[in-house]
Amino acid sequence: MKGNIRNFFPGGNTSYGFYSFYQYIIDQNTAKRKICIKGGPGTGKSSLMKNVGNFFVNKGYDIEYHHCSSDNNSLDGVVIKGLEIAIIDGTAPHVVVL
Repeated sequence: MKGNIRNFFPGGNTSYGFYSFYQYIIDQNTAKRKICIKGGPGTGKSSLMKNVGNFFVNKGYDIEYHHCSSDNNSLDGVVIKGLEIAIIDGTAPHVVVL
């Protein structure tokens, strides 16, 4: 049984500047793990998050992919809902509070 995949854009460039909902992608009180990864462009952060997401969706877990507001092919985060785990890109300009 496969899990469900949901896609989100938790941040956006608006006429008022950048607006972020990243603090809401996983409940801070119930999260089991919050993993912050860092690396330069092209080092495989998005590929890693996509592969982790695909692994767990094939195990039956629901997955949320959080896409970059300036590059929809790039991931800024993945959340494994049943395990309450989030992997988030912490490389600048992202601001992540764990």
